[in-house]
Amino acid sequence: MNSTTSGPDFVSFQVRDLEASAAFYEHTVGMVRLPAPNPDAAVFSAGDATFAVRVPLPGVDLDAIPQPGAGIGVWFRNEDAAGLHERLSTQGVVIVQEPLEGPFGTQFSFRDPDGYIVTVHSKG
Repeated sequence: MNSTTSGPDFVSFQVRDLEASAAFYEHTVGMVRLPAPNPDAAVFSAGDATFAVRVPLPGVDLDAIPQPGAGIGVWFRNEDAAGLHERLSTQGVVIVQEPLEGPFGTQFSFRDPDGYIVTVHSKG
């Protein structure tokens, strides 16, 4: 049997407060929350892939990790990345990279409530 594995189709962040993180991604970032059959996760539509925040897996202590997700780049697309940057900035979200024009259009990076860094770009 010869099969090919595709790229990521599901990404989840393990978070300290599921409802607070779910509210952040739904109301602040503007993602569409999907019905989730799992009470340990909040799932969002994210284009070709699905994104979720979830309670930590057994044995994971987020407070013992200096920088959650360090070394992993997670990118979201928003056609109005500059507008999202402005909205996040006015709501006090920590911006770790101000907007710049790159190969993926306007891009910037923010830190979520658990410390994960997410980059947003405007080009599809």
